[in-house]
Amino acid sequence: MLEVTNVNVYDLKESVIACRNAMRTEPPQYTEEEFEKSLERAKKLVHATESSPMVKCHDNFLTGIRVSFDLKYTQYITKQFQRYHWFDYVSSSSMMHRLVKMDADGICNKYVSKTSVEQLQKDIDEYNEIASMEYYPGEGNPLAFELRDGTVLIAETKGDALYYAYMKCISDCPMGAELFVRVSTNYKQLQTIYHQRKDHKLKEDWGEFRKFVENLPYAKEFITG
Repeated sequence: MLEVTNVNVYDLKESVIACRNAMRTEPPQYTEEEFEKSLERAKKLVHATESSPMVKCHDNFLTGIRVSFDLKYTQYITKQFQRYHWFDYVSSSSMMHRLVKMDADGICNKYVSKTSVEQLQKDIDEYNEIASMEYYPGEGNPLAFELRDGTVLIAETKGDALYYAYMKCISDCPMGAELFVRVSTNYKQLQTIYHQRKDHKLKEDWGEFRKFVENLPYAKEFITG
């Protein structure tokens, strides 16, 4: 299930101080004193955004508070994260590159059926068996792959056999399979995600993400309300 680790927050103090720039005539000094002075202004700007039915940009300084973290996630939640424009995948593990080197039971979450795990592992084992062949076809008989609709594909070359075997692996991989990724985002985007997903039906995954957000510095003042 979803896990968030290795969290880092950047430019919180600087962004809070910058929230008063509209009222300045010269650049600020980034001191603790300036931060304390600016903090109350920052809270008011967030409250103004929450209270306004139309204008949602009073707290734009939140875009400057950047957050990076490692995220373990299931395939079914990927498209939901991709809806957010400032939720950037820095680099992730890859099903395309490494699925045939993975352990099916190890990458699937607790809700994936035993049958699905066994089928995926069978596909992975078949692929690796073909990959290990020194000569193909071993006895002059090319491998045949039967599809669900009854179509039979004859793999005349080892490359064809690996392709068909790989397509079985990637197609049988369940939505409950998990990957990991380094993510970069900001407080403003997390504010949007938090409020949109706080009552989501995927309560275990989004619930864990909410806990992560709630434990960020000044989360109550700037994100959760």
